[in-house]
Amino acid sequence: MATIAATAAASHTFHSLLAPASLKPSDPKSPFLKPSFPKSPSRTRSLIKAEIEIRVCVNKSCSRLGSRRTLETLSDLAPPDVTVKSCGCLGRCGAGPNLVVLPEAAFIGNCGTAARASELMASLCGGGWDPSKSLAALALRKMGEGELEKGNYSEAEVLLSQAIDIKPSGGLHIIHKCRSAARLALGNYSSALEDAKEASRIAPSYPQAYICQGDAFLAMDEFGEAENAYSHALSVDPSIRRSKSFKARVAKLQEKLTTASISS
Repeated sequence: MATIAATAAASHTFHSLLAPASLKPSDPKSPFLKPSFPKSPSRTRSLIKAEIEIRVCVNKSCSRLGSRRTLETLSDLAPPDVTVKSCGCLGRCGAGPNLVVLPEAAFIGNCGTAARASELMASLCGGGWDPSKSLAALALRKMGEGELEKGNYSEAEVLLSQAIDIKPSGGLHIIHKCRSAARLALGNYSSALEDAKEASRIAPSYPQAYICQGDAFLAMDEFGEAENAYSHALSVDPSIRRSKSFKARVAKLQEKLTTASISS
């Protein structure tokens, strides 16, 4: 149970959680460039330092060819150092789904399968990236998320643990976040918090990791820590302020703070 001082401090500041927050592609006629990035460690480090960004076209033509699935797969597989975003037409219709890798400005076409997406990520990230392990872990994660949605929390935890044991090259922070949610639902608050902290360790700019930490702290009646975790999530991504689920969390925190104040 939080102390009265911590409760008062959280009560004084929790309102801030909902307060308002203050490519140009190459010549479209040029041929496609294949994702031929050298896999040397020095090359990989220089690319990561340059903050790799993948932009996937989701315009009509590419969307019909499955670019939104490609966008989802790449987002699921990406390590924390690689950003994946959607974009408009890249001027290369007919050979989609198309994407561009920045800052190299390398245009890649026909990236319409999970295998192709994983191969691309391996080309970008270099040695140590295992496409088969990453796809296997992703498949287990999707199964775990399905069980989580059905309320089968124990089954979800098992599947997500299996995914973590594979040690995928990317997306590990998302798996830890999902297992944190499963363990929270099972009432295993300390393990849920450990998973959430591991997710933030792997990906410090992943807001969901801090939201999960806040959820675990809230379940343990650590109100000040919960407020701090939610505030940190907002500092990483201010847009979550408008999320219904985030507003519900803040409302739950306020409800618990009120109850604690009355009890004291």
